[in-house]
Amino acid sequence: MAVPRNALKKWEKVRAFALGLPGAVEEFPWGESVAKVNKKVFVFLGVEDGSYPLGVTVKLKDETAHAHALACPGAEPAGYGLGKAGWVSIPLEQQDAPAAEVLCDWVEESYRVIAPKRLIAELDGS
Repeated sequence: MAVPRNALKKWEKVRAFALGLPGAVEEFPWGESVAKVNKKVFVFLGVEDGSYPLGVTVKLKDETAHAHALACPGAEPAGYGLGKAGWVSIPLEQQDAPAAEVLCDWVEESYRVIAPKRLIAELDGS
């Protein structure tokens, strides 16, 4: 199954942004891409091979961002009980899916929730 081109471009931008954050690494538990910092996942990137709809899952503590993310077409609290902790799954193949810039903002927020203070200071240029 082919992945829509604009969804894949968004996914690639979000992945590159996530992996460009201080201390971020990509790993492939469960056969899907995740970005980790300090051995903890801060964004689930899923798979890009078309075997599953393209999307990202982020942890949003900010109530406004969390509500905005959940208002996106097809978005829902993450499975496996992660939704209770603020994780939101956002599909990228929907007609009105968020722009890459918005997704990157959410990835950065998720990173800030998970990353140690020294890496957040590095991100902020302190």
